[in-house]
Amino acid sequence: MPLLSARLPDALPWPELARPLVRAEDALARLDERLRTSPIRDGWIARTHFSDAAATLWLEGELVHLEDLVLHDAGMDVRAPTHELTRAYTVLRARRRLAGAAPGWALSPAGLEALRGRAGEADATHPEVEDPEPVENEDEASDPSIVDDEAFSELFASVDAAIAQADRTLTSERRPAAPFGERDPLVYDLDWDEDARLAEWRAIVDQTRDLPPTLAAALVHEAWSTIEPLQRAPGLGRLLAGALLQDRGKSRAHLPCLAEGAKAVPREHRRSRDAITRLLAELEAIAAAAEEGLKQHDRWLLARTLLLRKLDGRRSTSRLPELIELVISRPLVSAGMIAKELDITPRAAQNLVAELGLREATGRERYRAWGVL
Repeated sequence: MPLLSARLPDALPWPELARPLVRAEDALARLDERLRTSPIRDGWIARTHFSDAAATLWLEGELVHLEDLVLHDAGMDVRAPTHELTRAYTVLRARRRLAGAAPGWALSPAGLEALRGRAGEADATHPEVEDPEPVENEDEASDPSIVDDEAFSELFASVDAAIAQADRTLTSERRPAAPFGERDPLVYDLDWDEDARLAEWRAIVDQTRDLPPTLAAALVHEAWSTIEPLQRAPGLGRLLAGALLQDRGKSRAHLPCLAEGAKAVPREHRRSRDAITRLLAELEAIAAAAEEGLKQHDRWLLARTLLLRKLDGRRSTSRLPELIELVISRPLVSAGMIAKELDITPRAAQNLVAELGLREATGRERYRAWGVL
C-alpha cells in the first residue's frame, strides 16, 4: 500500500521516523533562533535565496552558476541568459515573494492561484484573502513583474513557446505557435487536470495539521512529488513545504532552503521506490538544510566581523560599511553592482574592493566579481 494517496495512512511508522524527526526539528529550531537575533539575518536570507534557487535546478539535472544568477538578477548579464538561468530566476523571484508574504499566504487559495499565474481568478472567488506584496525592499515592492498575475505559468509558456517555435523553424515546420498565455500542446499535457490534482494535494495538507511541522512539511512535499499538481513548476513543492514550516511557527525568522538540503541526500534515497525511504529522505533534507544554514551563518558572521575591523580609523563618510553589508547579502558582487548600489563610479567601486581585500572569484580580467565565499 503506498504511503500517500488521496489521504494520509491511518498509522505512520513512528519507530523509523522518530530519530530523523527529532534531528530535523532540533536543527531547524536552532537555526531559526540564531537568525532571529542575528545582525546578518537579512543578508543571510538574501544570499540563500540565490543558492537555493540554483540548488533547485541542480536537483533537476541542470547547472546554473551562482555568478550568472546574481548578474542576471542585477540586470548585468555578460552573455545571453540560458533557459536554465531563466528558470532559476523564476524560482528566485518566487522565494522572495514567499519570504516577504504573510505566514499562511502561500497555502491559501489566493496564494496558490497567484503562484500558478491565476491570481485574478482567486481574488474573485476569495475576495477576503488579499495578495500581499513583498516587503523585502522598495525596489521589489514597486516591481510589477513580481506581483502581477503572470508569475509562473505565462513566463514558462512564453519561454517554452519560443523554444518550440525555434524547433519548428529548424525542421521547416510552419505551424503557428500558440498565442501568448495559451499552453502549447507540444509542451504541455492539455489533459492534465491541475485543479483536481491541486485539490487532492490541499486535502493532504489539511490532514497534516495535527502532525509535527517538520513531518507535515515532509509529507506535503512527498505528496506534491507524487501527485504533481502543476506542470513545469520547478521547486514549487519544496517552496510550499518551507512556507508550511513558516505558517506553523517552526521557522519564523526565515524560509527554509529545502532544495539546498536535498543536495546532501543521496539520489537513490530521494528517488527510492519505497515511500518510507523517500519520507525519511525528506526529513534528512530538512535537517541538512538547517545544519548547513547554521554553518554558513557562522562563517559569514565571522567574515563580517573581520571586515568590520578594517574600518578602524576610517572617516564617518566612508562607503566601506555599506560595501560590507552588500557583500554579505550577495554571493558575488561586480564593480557595476557596487557602483549601482552605492551610487559611486565603477572605478571607485574597484578601489573599495581593493581596500577590503575581497577575494576575486572568476579568474577573469574582465567582468570580474568578488565575494565572501
